[in-house]
Amino acid sequence: MRNLVRFMVAVVVAAGLTVPAGAANAGHGRFSALVFSKTAAFRHDSIPAGVAAIEQLGARNHFRVDATEDAAAFTDANLRRYDVVIWLSTTGDVLNDAQQGAFERYIRAGGGYAGIHAASDTEYDWAWYGGLVGAYFRDHPGSVNAQYQVATVNVLGRDTAATRPLPKKWVREEEWYNFRTNPRHTVRVLAEVDERTYDPRGYSEPGGSPGMGRHHPISWCQPYDGGRAFYTALGHKPEYYAEPLLLAHLLGGIRMAAGVAPFRCGR
Repeated sequence: MRNLVRFMVAVVVAAGLTVPAGAANAGHGRFSALVFSKTAAFRHDSIPAGVAAIEQLGARNHFRVDATEDAAAFTDANLRRYDVVIWLSTTGDVLNDAQQGAFERYIRAGGGYAGIHAASDTEYDWAWYGGLVGAYFRDHPGSVNAQYQVATVNVLGRDTAATRPLPKKWVREEEWYNFRTNPRHTVRVLAEVDERTYDPRGYSEPGGSPGMGRHHPISWCQPYDGGRAFYTALGHKPEYYAEPLLLAHLLGGIRMAAGVAPFRCGR
């Protein structure tokens, strides 16, 4: 299965999701990324596909990728090796106090964070991380309606690497997250999902919790505590990691967080 996923992603990435040759001529040393996918609660079966996709993006776009589920990787010495740490569908309490301290120091020293999908369903008792990711997961459409729905994403601005490859109106299927708070007053929202195009009621209240209203952010970025942060709620199913547009979105966000693409993320 893993080899099949790698093949699918390789075909998609080879179809055009590469940095122009003139901008990526330093080989795999151009920047380094650590993919962290430890789970202490729900585990997404898309994690292997996500890791394989990011590895293929690295191979095609000249950046090194290491992947781990070992929280012991969060030390000052080890984190200094990376330009960006990608939290891929992590869930629950995944770092101890010492590891949290090391990651805070890494960000404060100018490091990059990229959160994908369930990264917002992580470390609810670590307020600093909640500020970094921007907003915590609340629920998604579930028991009262379809968990996976086709909806329209409104892409807000084409001046970032994460949004430039996307259409202004991006129609796709996803498990659409609702968040505990709306981060739009503290982050730059890159994309919103249009609640008029699907049923946003979540599962956390009897009869369905409400959506987030007219402005329902689904991807954003922000400077945070000395570092750079990018988050996208997209990426639930394994097959999504073979979508050219999703891969382009992830690649752009990773490059922004790593500091190798312009970081236009002020409010």
